[in-house]
Amino acid sequence: MGLGIAHAFLSAGFDVCITDISSDALKRASAAIEGLLNEGVARGKMEADAAAKAFRRLTAMTDITEGARGAALLVETVVEKLSVKADIVRAADAVLAEDAVIATNTSALSVTAIATAAKRPERVIGMHFFNPVHKMKMVELVLGLATDADTLRRARAYCERIGKVSIVVNETPGLTTSRMSAMLGNEAMYMLQEGAASAEDIDTALRLGFNHPMGPLELGDLTGWDTRLSVLRYLHETLGEKFRPCPLIIKMVAAGRIGRKAGAGVYQYSDGQKVPGSGLRASAI
Repeated sequence: MGLGIAHAFLSAGFDVCITDISSDALKRASAAIEGLLNEGVARGKMEADAAAKAFRRLTAMTDITEGARGAALLVETVVEKLSVKADIVRAADAVLAEDAVIATNTSALSVTAIATAAKRPERVIGMHFFNPVHKMKMVELVLGLATDADTLRRARAYCERIGKVSIVVNETPGLTTSRMSAMLGNEAMYMLQEGAASAEDIDTALRLGFNHPMGPLELGDLTGWDTRLSVLRYLHETLGEKFRPCPLIIKMVAAGRIGRKAGAGVYQYSDGQKVPGSGLRASAI
């Protein structure tokens, strides 16, 4: 998600710094961003010279306080844990530009709670992007209790600059899309667990029957079932029994089958590509 957001801002002419505690993760992200830029050239959406210039505007650092120093916008995309997000916001806030917008890409957590880590919580807003970022046009802008009108205005302007359509959501567990997507993905996993249909057929039903760009199981593999499980547990706690995580998700996460990033989720992956016919079946669950 972070590399997709970085690619979007680079393509729109911004200078971007990505940060991660792992230098190896930064190398992989930088290579993936370069790949997305080159893909844009191949598809005729960007000139080769423009892509090269965009990539030169990218820097990568393992220290958040150095990476965020003087920046006008922070978009955090760390794991869906409130304490981790608060730590990132607190550390970055000390070195960001005085009037910087602090955006969290949380898909379910409280923006208001995350904002308590900032000196000026009115500058904190949810900026929820969707995977894959370079193909998905929408961004959910989530208002915390303290988010002010100027922060919303500036966040909407950033979305426009990078070619995204924004909607405004008042803070609520699961926002709009995460709440619906979590329920859809959870129900798809219950269907798979029960043997109602194969993984491939469940995904095909949503892609062709409802014109979704990806099936719910494919999307879960892309997002990561560890992230999905964290979201479902939060929604179960805040919104009730209808969001109880499917036991198959819990089993898969415990087994390390968390999705594309691990090489296996509902499907198997080779070099980041789904292996045809590799979906889990009820007999193997």
